[in-house]
Amino acid sequence: MHLKIKQAALLCGTGAVLLTGHQAAPFLRSIRIGTLPQEITVTAPVPDEPDAENPADSGGEAVSGSYSAPERHAPAADAPQPEHVINIESDGSQAMWHARVYHCPDTQTGGTILDRHFGAQKGTMFFDLPNGGQVRNSTSWTNADLLKESAVRPTLDLKLDGTPMVLIYHTHTTESYVEKKTGGYDSNFNFRTTEPDKDMVAVGDAIAEQLSAAGIGVVHAREIHDYPVWSGAYGNSAKTIRSVLEQYPSVCIALDIHRDALADGSTVIAPVCTVDGKQSAQIMIISGCDDGTMGMPNYRENFHLASALQQTAETMFSGLTRPIMFDYRKYNQNLTNGSLLIEVGSQGNTLEEARYAGELVGKSLSETIRQLAEGGDSGT
Repeated sequence: MHLKIKQAALLCGTGAVLLTGHQAAPFLRSIRIGTLPQEITVTAPVPDEPDAENPADSGGEAVSGSYSAPERHAPAADAPQPEHVINIESDGSQAMWHARVYHCPDTQTGGTILDRHFGAQKGTMFFDLPNGGQVRNSTSWTNADLLKESAVRPTLDLKLDGTPMVLIYHTHTTESYVEKKTGGYDSNFNFRTTEPDKDMVAVGDAIAEQLSAAGIGVVHAREIHDYPVWSGAYGNSAKTIRSVLEQYPSVCIALDIHRDALADGSTVIAPVCTVDGKQSAQIMIISGCDDGTMGMPNYRENFHLASALQQTAETMFSGLTRPIMFDYRKYNQNLTNGSLLIEVGSQGNTLEEARYAGELVGKSLSETIRQLAEGGDSGT
């Protein structure tokens, strides 16, 4: 593997070695997004122990020092806020907005970017869902039994009156995308930034806007969990989830929004599809399975939601999804019975493609919630 791609994969991949972050349990509060003082200082904490989710992760980069913030990198304080969205973030997280400034030079010195649509997959581990989409089964479940399980209706107490129902958060908040498609990428571009309008927070905003438009209450935790030290991000985001669930006990769906890292040698793969004449990043839902040792006795509830959402998304926006990954993974999915991790594109997609995918995810989830709340069948 090309050295720079290897480094990027290590920095970006959810499914590979995860370089994540450490911070104290955040005090989360509702905020209005605005600009920060021009000079901020970030002090790196001592790296923690290897991530419990990823034993191979033994630490990562630490950064400290003073940073000159650009004039503006976040939405203006007076920008309209979606009616049913509660944005929360700690002061410490806000102070890091400009600690790693987005920098994506327009060169092709690192390698090429190849757009690819991931269609229906063949093989014994894949099976089709009745109303669209597939499941990649990497467990001891038989495909036939898991197909039956996919038809079980999620048991979630869902409301359409603006009550907070959905938590959107980002374990790997700083994951980012290329600025535009040039056919390649710069060898020095690290595919990460703490700027909330250019990292996973921006994708979460796109999802939240669509849920709000459908009258569904959302808590968007914009907390940075993986900077300045990359190890321990899942522990950090678990603290955020528990804090939100304590403050908003009505929340019953928790979405961890990431982006994937896909490469073949020095070629970065960008999963794409076309919806209504516009190119979008493809998404992949990850639903974890418990092998009896992972402390997730209700993991099937998550899979029920994943199957409903997958089929609704494919019914509404054919080609948007890659197969659901059903595997022995935890990713904090033990904390609610509606927990999913969603990969939105890869490091080769543009932010525009990722935000459009977020919009489509938001519309798909809104319709899924509506049908479940009203007693209809999702995915039809």
